Amino acid sequence: MAISLQALGEKARKELCKLVGLDFSSTVRVVKGEGGKGWVVTMEVVERHAIPDSLDLLAEYDLYFNEEGVLQTFIRKGLRLRNSEGVYETSSTS
Repeated sequence: MAISLQALGEKARKELCKLVGLDFSSTVRVVKGEGGKGWVVTMEVVERHAIPDSLDLLAEYDLYFNEEGVLQTFIRKGLRLRNSEGVYETSSTS
């Protein structure tokens, strides 16, 4: 059964927030997975709230779903301050 983009986005938000225990910030993108199989949803959550909000620390996650919309895995890609658009600090694996 096919899942709509809207339903997939809502499902991704709920599952990620439940898994990591953080507040949802935004959906960055929803794209077909490698080879056209499944879906990859990129989302941001608030890792640390701050005052002012522009100093919130946001974490970006990729969530990988199969064709039926079942979450297979998720990965935190990096962190950024809300006011530093598009600049992520990623953890190195040396």
